[in-house]
Amino acid sequence: MKKSSLLSVVMMIVFGGFVFLFQEVAGQGPMGFSVGLKKDRLEISFATKKVADFVFADPKILRPYFSNLLLPSGFKVTRNHPPIAATDAIDHDTMHPGIWLAFGDISGTDFWRNKGRIEHLKFVEEPKAGMDLIVFATESRLLTEAGKEICKMRNNIQMRARPSGYLLVWDAILKSDDADFSFGDQEEMGFGARVATTLTEKASGVITSSVGLKSAKATWGKAASWCDYSSTKESKEGITLMAPPLNFRESWWHNRDYGVFVANPFGRSAMKQGAKSLHTVKKGESFRIVFGAMLHEGVGYDAAKEFKYFSENIK
Repeated sequence: MKKSSLLSVVMMIVFGGFVFLFQEVAGQGPMGFSVGLKKDRLEISFATKKVADFVFADPKILRPYFSNLLLPSGFKVTRNHPPIAATDAIDHDTMHPGIWLAFGDISGTDFWRNKGRIEHLKFVEEPKAGMDLIVFATESRLLTEAGKEICKMRNNIQMRARPSGYLLVWDAILKSDDADFSFGDQEEMGFGARVATTLTEKASGVITSSVGLKSAKATWGKAASWCDYSSTKESKEGITLMAPPLNFRESWWHNRDYGVFVANPFGRSAMKQGAKSLHTVKKGESFRIVFGAMLHEGVGYDAAKEFKYFSENIK
């Protein structure tokens, strides 16, 4: 046996508030996470099985997003992207690609509906794939329809293998050294997901919130730390979106029976929760917002337990 087949490299890394242990083993075949870089996306796999695409350059969807996310069993937990007409509802195909962070109003520009562009500039942290997680960071700039820069955004992304599936963390920092910018008040703001057609409430799924409410109608506009959209079958495939207490404000929820749900800390008036909101970030200051998405399956899945893990480990 060659010495290289026994080589084990262990390193500690601090990323986005989490501390992780990486182990790379040479000569033993594919292990843990792996990533392939294409001109427009990262292709993420775990133990040789496809997990997701992180798309950073799309001529129609003018912002970064995750698409075609799969569970360890191979079940695709987000809607097919692009949607398949014979299988899926094909509405909002350029707005609901899978899992995304988007804003219907930053300083008057609509990035949710692809009026403005969140333009990928570079990877400021190249993808690092380990035994149980992958981490990377990107820098983008937010441009108006006329091409004027509003601010820059750093996305710190993590995906971690968990007993029930995969935990995705999207940690964003927005800043402008040139001028103030403001987050407006809309329903279509924040961290969203579009679940697989078979998981929608129109099929057999159900939305449950951290405060015990069930159904899209009951949870719409209500504050919650997390909402879970999943199958009512014993296999429990689904997605839990999570909004931790470190964010500047609690999130209200824009949830629909056709499969979309969104954690929205910006749309106070739009979500019928009070006076119109305008959150301004001053020139030279940073604005950070963090969300999690737990892609899960299995009888023993506990959304409250996963939220506790997530919120206790991110700083």
